[in-house]
Amino acid sequence: MPLSWAAMAPILMLVASNVFMTFAWYGQLKVEHRPLWIIVMISWGIAFFEYCLAVPANRIGRATYDPAELKAMQEVITLAVFAVFSVLWLHEKFTLNHALGFAFIALGVFFVFKGPFPVS
Repeated sequence: MPLSWAAMAPILMLVASNVFMTFAWYGQLKVEHRPLWIIVMISWGIAFFEYCLAVPANRIGRATYDPAELKAMQEVITLAVFAVFSVLWLHEKFTLNHALGFAFIALGVFFVFKGPFPVS
């Protein structure tokens, strides 16, 4: 069953916002020859666009998801975006321990979306 636009919009916006935030936080690791204060100002400017997407994504997403689901979704999106960024931009290796660690976090998200479990 395909997701509705109301369910997909927050996901797409969170992905886009995470691309901005990942560049704001980690993109500068390849720019070591600039003064830190310039890097901070550029990162702050990039982060503005992240907020312009993340805040509405959560506001729109609240109609479909509860806050815990939005946060859990955000964490998995953050890790997925970072994994791709790390390999493509920073030229880091993505290793089995990274995959396993991210998989355990994704398992936690599964439980957030599956709950609540009956307690006897």
